[in-house]
Amino acid sequence: MEKALREELISLFRGKLSGTMEMYLETCARCGICTEACHAYASMPLPKYTPAYRAEVVRRIYKKYFKWQGKTFPRIGECKVLDESAIDELKEAAYSCTGCRRCMVYCPFGIDTQQIMSIAKLLLVGAHAEPELLSLLADVSISKGESMDDLKEGFLEGVKSLESEVVEKWRQEAGRTPIPTEVVGADLLYVALAGAHSIIPAAAIFNAAGENWTLSFFEAVNFGAFVGDPSKTKIIMDRIVNEAKRLKVKEVCICECGTAFRVMSQLSGKQPFKVSSITRVHARYIKEGRIKVDKKKLSVPVTYHDPCQIARNAGVIDEPRYILSQLTDNFVEMSPEPKYNWCCGGGGGLVAMGEETLDFRMKSSRVKADQVRNTGAQVLATACENCHTQLSNINDHYKLGMNVQFLSSLIADALIR
Repeated sequence: MEKALREELISLFRGKLSGTMEMYLETCARCGICTEACHAYASMPLPKYTPAYRAEVVRRIYKKYFKWQGKTFPRIGECKVLDESAIDELKEAAYSCTGCRRCMVYCPFGIDTQQIMSIAKLLLVGAHAEPELLSLLADVSISKGESMDDLKEGFLEGVKSLESEVVEKWRQEAGRTPIPTEVVGADLLYVALAGAHSIIPAAAIFNAAGENWTLSFFEAVNFGAFVGDPSKTKIIMDRIVNEAKRLKVKEVCICECGTAFRVMSQLSGKQPFKVSSITRVHARYIKEGRIKVDKKKLSVPVTYHDPCQIARNAGVIDEPRYILSQLTDNFVEMSPEPKYNWCCGGGGGLVAMGEETLDFRMKSSRVKADQVRNTGAQVLATACENCHTQLSNINDHYKLGMNVQFLSSLIADALIR
């Protein structure tokens, strides 16, 4: 590795060293409590899949360049020179971790492996060694945002083509637009994913609730966050923030995408609007009597997978259970304590990388497959796009024979007047 690149990477590392991050890097007692907390290790018990090992890959570089022992006695201090082999180790550590933070809730010191892996991903970006597909997806997303004026007509035509399917689920008063766009002063801006499955059920529910809403021109997913590039993350996030400000909305509702919700709710700072997950909005509608649902629609056993990014990492735990209590009398809890629920194994950009990661995703999710199978449920609901894709892959790979559904789709299909 050339000296100039090494110095640039050290500078990037230094920029991540907040007081909290230094505490994470300094504190590990190597107690091993986190070991069994990782779904990858529990499914494939190799030392490299333990949270402590992953963190140590970053910690050894930290010791080399930021601790006097590493600078003075590098051979004694368990240090690692930042070179090509270190980059390879960082990549394996960062992309065998989904950022689910299950290890964090077990750690007696609360060490956040996801945050430590953010250093690994940033160094990979700086060394141009990040997964090419994730970087490309982030760049395409940014490019689409910059070209929105040129793409707007096609977007509106696509939205128009979905309106009849929205009306099939919920017929409105004559003259009302099934999927409104560009509504200045709307109470709620809905940020969806690309695809009818993210728009049609949500639109039907908003209309059933009599919501004053408008659809965002932008996709919720933030590929900048997946690849670990802070500048790209901010560009993708800011376009939604700016749209919400321009339309003067009161609330930004993020679709069933865990990372999108975490980014907007935790990284966007203080704004003149509140940020909500669509699951919380749906629970609110039911509690306030704004929508009604038919329990007879779901007679078979139903279980629910908590997406790590909205549940363990953002506290959306009670709301999906309240919703399901209104949808069925046959709900089966997957985990005795939801915050300890196993990760699906598809987060951190792994699902977005598709076939490239499929073998690892299936092998590392054996414990998740066992957990799902043990519920005996026939319907497996979740509230995250990545989780839905990963759980569908698990369902096929492990021959679970379940019906994997988005929570929003179950609500839309159960709407009654």
